Amino acid sequence: MMRTAVVTGGGTGIGRAIAKRLSADGTRVIIVGRRKDVLADAAAEINKTHGDELVEFRAADLADPAEVDQLANVITAESGIDFLINNVGGSHHGGNSSLTDIADSFRTEFDANVITSVLITEALLPAIKRPGGRIVLLGSVAGLRGAGAYGVAKAALNGYMWDLAGRLAPEQVTANVVAPGFVPDTELWDGRRDEQTVRSRLARIPMNRAGTPSEVAEAVAYLCNAESGWTTGQILQVNGGGLLGRG
Repeated sequence: MMRTAVVTGGGTGIGRAIAKRLSADGTRVIIVGRRKDVLADAAAEINKTHGDELVEFRAADLADPAEVDQLANVITAESGIDFLINNVGGSHHGGNSSLTDIADSFRTEFDANVITSVLITEALLPAIKRPGGRIVLLGSVAGLRGAGAYGVAKAALNGYMWDLAGRLAPEQVTANVVAPGFVPDTELWDGRRDEQTVRSRLARIPMNRAGTPSEVAEAVAYLCNAESGWTTGQILQVNGGGLLGRG
């Protein structure tokens, strides 16, 4: 029986790499995001690579409860879900010159990184396969070492994952976080790939190199594997030892 995966934020970067990796195993993948044209391009490129039509797309704003509810109804009417990969998110680099700026920054980051994952997960939860379903949330090393409002939001995803893991373990459904480090080939780093920024980021990584979207996708694929069914409530770091630091 063909498996079905939903990958949010699947139009670019890590999400696109995840969709490509899962579809390479014959999994039907539904990529979700706000930008229909970006999603369409990603689906067409991946399908051309594999020579099939396994990747589909649905456009929706995952921070909007009404749109998420409508999206979930469409997806669940088609099939159950084996894998839910919550990759949507990002950093908006808000200012902090006043308390109003700080409040706006934290709300924006929480909406973009937490609400988007919580709403779609809760909406699709009844359709997750029991037993054997997999939920993976894309966190960040920032959620483990701290990085302003963005780091706080990613840390909140860890807490949500632990709640899910506890709730779903009796039903043989797993929930885990993959926490990438510096992966510059993503929209998160658009406009910030100058030599000085790259050098400062690499200085924190014992392996002295950046990661790639495909390396993160491989970690996600492992957590979706049938043999990973006893791994739940975990944070899998994919960051070249970035949490260890140097010196």
